[in-house]
Amino acid sequence: MDKCRILGIDVDKVTMDEAVAVAKGFFGGGVHTVFTPNPEIIMLSQKDDELKRILNEADLVLPDGIGVVIASRLVKNPLPERVAGYDFVCRLLDMGFSFYLFGAKPGVADLAAERLRARGVNIVGTHSGYFDDDTEIINDINAKKPDVLLVCLGAPKQEKWINRNKNRLDVKVCIGAGGTLDGLSGNVKRAPEIFIRLNLEWLYRAIIRPSRFIRLAALPKFLISVLKSK
Repeated sequence: MDKCRILGIDVDKVTMDEAVAVAKGFFGGGVHTVFTPNPEIIMLSQKDDELKRILNEADLVLPDGIGVVIASRLVKNPLPERVAGYDFVCRLLDMGFSFYLFGAKPGVADLAAERLRARGVNIVGTHSGYFDDDTEIINDINAKKPDVLLVCLGAPKQEKWINRNKNRLDVKVCIGAGGTLDGLSGNVKRAPEIFIRLNLEWLYRAIIRPSRFIRLAALPKFLISVLKSK
């Protein structure tokens, strides 16, 4: 696949449909990793060589955030579109694969599982993001044998957890999925369609959760860093 390098991170140049098609090819064997960096995660990688290496060794790296798409245009290697991690996961949920939900606060993964099972999704297990021992969780995951493991611990914890344990996991695909479980559980509402179509979902999140405005400061810093890197 063609890639666009943004501040040292190689992002795959795929549409949503192409990303889903690539992911379907991962179910033939072996463990495959999928990450969805946004500007904030790419900025984290500038001071974290381990995170940068993990992202660049992934099997699929999707541009989760319009800021990443804008950055690709600034470096004259445009990505075709934003591929939001939440939407990517939702596409896979409707394809008949089995899933294990790992992460978020206690009860969130269980609530997400309940809602997904009600619409026919095969959720084989859950675990909150609060844990002391990787082995206990890995044993439970391997006993349930999901096709897809969603790891929702936030960056860079989820990327590092997947990288540390991928060779111990009996799964086909591991996805670092950030706040996806909060959305699937209904605890965090998705932005109205107009915000999504205008690529302003980040603004809606900031409006309903003002504490996120501090995190938004990473976006202009990110774009300035991209311009300086040209």
